[in-house]
Amino acid sequence: MAHFHSVTRKLVTLCAIVLLGGAAGCSKTGDEQRAPGPAQVVAGQGVVSKLGDLSAFQGISAEVAALVDKNDLSAAKSRIKDLELSWDSAEAGLKPRAAADWHVLDKGIDRALDALRAGNPQQADCKLAMDELLKTFNSLQGKQ
Repeated sequence: MAHFHSVTRKLVTLCAIVLLGGAAGCSKTGDEQRAPGPAQVVAGQGVVSKLGDLSAFQGISAEVAALVDKNDLSAAKSRIKDLELSWDSAEAGLKPRAAADWHVLDKGIDRALDALRAGNPQQADCKLAMDELLKTFNSLQGKQ
């Protein structure tokens, strides 16, 4: 029985190495490292962009947009801070995957932040910025 567990443990370890190594592109070095692949479908999550799964960021953005639609700009300003912090903390992991896409989305987030943080924020400006940001998320996730 001990031999069976030893073999099973080795098999599980080998499978984990193969799966994680292949997913992370660890088997190659230097210039051979894998370029980001096209957008792909992840079970239960829909389309994932070249940047990876953006659903958490998009979810916060949708919440901010809903607050803007209700003209609760104070709450929207507070909630978008969560987007800013999570986006900034994820930069190192996301940006190398698709720098051009990252910059497009980053600029959209910056425009939304600027609109909500204006001295006298206007609902129309904030709504436009949030609509554009949500469109950017959708366009990046639709890239193949």
